Amino acid sequence: MSQLADFIHQKRQQKPILSMTHVVYGYPSVEESLSWMERLMQEGVDFIEVQFPFSDPVADGPSIVAACHKALEQKLDVETCLSQLGKLAKNFPDSRIVLMSYLNPMYRFGLDKLAKRAAEENILGLILPDLPIEQAATYQAACKANGIDPVWLVTPATPKDRLAMLAGQASGFLYCVARSGVTGHSVHEGKSKVNVLDDYLAEIKTHASAPMGVGFGLRHREQIEQLTGKADIAILGSALLDAYNNGGQDQGIKLIKDLFH
Repeated sequence: MSQLADFIHQKRQQKPILSMTHVVYGYPSVEESLSWMERLMQEGVDFIEVQFPFSDPVADGPSIVAACHKALEQKLDVETCLSQLGKLAKNFPDSRIVLMSYLNPMYRFGLDKLAKRAAEENILGLILPDLPIEQAATYQAACKANGIDPVWLVTPATPKDRLAMLAGQASGFLYCVARSGVTGHSVHEGKSKVNVLDDYLAEIKTHASAPMGVGFGLRHREQIEQLTGKADIAILGSALLDAYNNGGQDQGIKLIKDLFH
């Protein structure tokens, strides 16, 4: 079992479902994004998915796209980001940081170097949504050599044979996108939609030995309750960013407490 999967396993002995919150590094400034991450860890979130911004974040909806573009008005670099995240990881050992970005900035930084530096800073998982696993042999080898888990994504539109392949190769956790499309507003109400999501997660579970995280469109307590017992991690992205934009850190923390008690 990888370090990341072991952390999830241990935490799941204490909680029915874990929380992962999404923060865009550098939004609205580097200092404020780091302050927000620290507050989240102080409040006891289990994971922070930190997004290093890119100009064309194709998996993201309007809220996160706008935050990325605002962040990129500053000069950001991956090395500084990793070092700063490492300090947070050291100060808050009860939480974990997973770094998410797109292939372009990480490829420019160097995938071998990325895996090595992530390991040195106790960042145990990397998410690159636009890197197909078929073209990721070098990246996978670098991750394996450094004890890092590459986190793969599946969606309801993923063909069953490919879903089985990705789920079978997952190690730290598998990122299960709850619906087709980009991050942001979504309607999960309705018995038929609930059943479709349940069937989708049940299908994944037949192939995956790794823990399962579910994200995209989560913003209500009922959705978290629906996932309990069917997934290990509920991932909160655009809803948390919207709350933060509307009322700062306090409003964001209120949302987390409302959703996860």
